[in-house]
Amino acid sequence: MKILHLLYESRGDYFGTGGVGTRAYEIYKHLKNRHEITLLCRKYPGAKDREIEGLKHVFFGAESKSFTKALLSYAFNAALFVKRYGDGFDIIIEEFSPAIPTFLHFFTKKPVVLQIQGCTGGLYFRKYNPAYASMLYFLEKLRPLFYDNFIFISQETVKRFSKGGMGRLFALKGSKCIEIIPNGISSEMLSVIPEENNYILYFGRIDIYAKGLDILIDAYKDFCKSFPEIRLFIAGDGREMKEFKDMLVKLPDDSRRNIELLGWVSGDKKIEVISKALFVVLPSRHEVQPISILEQMACGKAIITSNIPELSHITKNIVGISFKSGDAVALAQAMKDLTVRKDIREMGQRGRDLVKDLTWDKIALRFETFLERARKK
Repeated sequence: MKILHLLYESRGDYFGTGGVGTRAYEIYKHLKNRHEITLLCRKYPGAKDREIEGLKHVFFGAESKSFTKALLSYAFNAALFVKRYGDGFDIIIEEFSPAIPTFLHFFTKKPVVLQIQGCTGGLYFRKYNPAYASMLYFLEKLRPLFYDNFIFISQETVKRFSKGGMGRLFALKGSKCIEIIPNGISSEMLSVIPEENNYILYFGRIDIYAKGLDILIDAYKDFCKSFPEIRLFIAGDGREMKEFKDMLVKLPDDSRRNIELLGWVSGDKKIEVISKALFVVLPSRHEVQPISILEQMACGKAIITSNIPELSHITKNIVGISFKSGDAVALAQAMKDLTVRKDIREMGQRGRDLVKDLTWDKIALRFETFLERARKK
C-alpha cells in the first residue's frame, strides 16, 4: 500500500514528541519494508523534507514558535497537500486533534482513517480561555461525524466518544469501519531484570496541567521530609519545560537538590532508567492509554496513578495504587505507602504479565490488517 499519514508531531519537533508520534514510529518500524509510507508532518524551525528512520517525511506549515499558529498553519497546508496529491495514495491516516481542523473529506475520495487517541471534553475549559476552549470542544464533537473509518486506542476512549451527539457515530456502526488497536511495548523490555534503586520516576511529556506535574512537585516536597534519601527523576521533554524549571527553582533547597531532569531518553537508556526505579508515578489529570505506563509495566515496575477512569486498570489488576486526582496530599501519602510496601516486585510482575502480548510487532500487524480492510471497503 501507498500510505499517507498526517502526523502533526515528529522526531526533532521543536514542540516535542509525545505518544502520538511514538506510536506511529514504532508501528511503521515493522511495516516500512512492506509498504510505501509518507509522513506529512507539522513544520518547525529548521525542519527539512527528508528520510528519518527509513520513513519519508514531508513538512508543511509555518516555521513558528507559536504552538497555535503552527497547528493552524499545518491544518491548512495539510488539507491542500491532500487535495493536490491525495489521489496518489491508497489510504490516508489522520491523527485526530480538534486543534487541527483539516476536514479532509472535502478534499479527497480516497479512504481516510481517523485515529482517535483521546477525548478531552470539558477539560479544555480548565486549561484554555473560554473562547478557544469552546471551539476545541465543539470541533471534538463535530469532526468525527464526517469520517467512516476509525482507530481507537482504548475502550475508555470509545465510551467517551459514544456519549451525547457522538452516539450518532455508533448508531451508524454497521456502515463504518471501527477498530480498537492499543499502544504497545518493545519486546526487549519484557526480559529486563528489574531493580529498586533510590529514586522515583516520572516518565512522560512535560505538560504541567494535563500530566499533573504541579501536583507531583508539591507531593514530593512533602514526601522528601520523610524519605530524604529517595530522589525524583523526571524523564521527558515538552514545550512547557521552561515554565516547569521555573517551578522547581521555587522549591526548598532540600527537595530541589533531589530532583533531576533527565530530558528525553530513549533506547537502552530508557529501559535502564525505568527498570532501576523504585517505582513510577503518573499523576495525570487527563490521559488516554499512555505508552509510558505500558513500558513501565513491561519493565516490571509498580505504579502510582491518579484515579481517573483511563488509569483504573492499574488498581483493578493490583499493578500499583492510586490517589485522588489533583490532590497533592493524597499523592504524597501514596508515595510514602508504596515506598514501604513489601510487594512492589509482585505488582511489577502482574503488570508484566498483562502487557506481554502487546509488543509493537503484533500491534503493527493489527494496524496493517485494519488498513487493508478500510482500503477495500
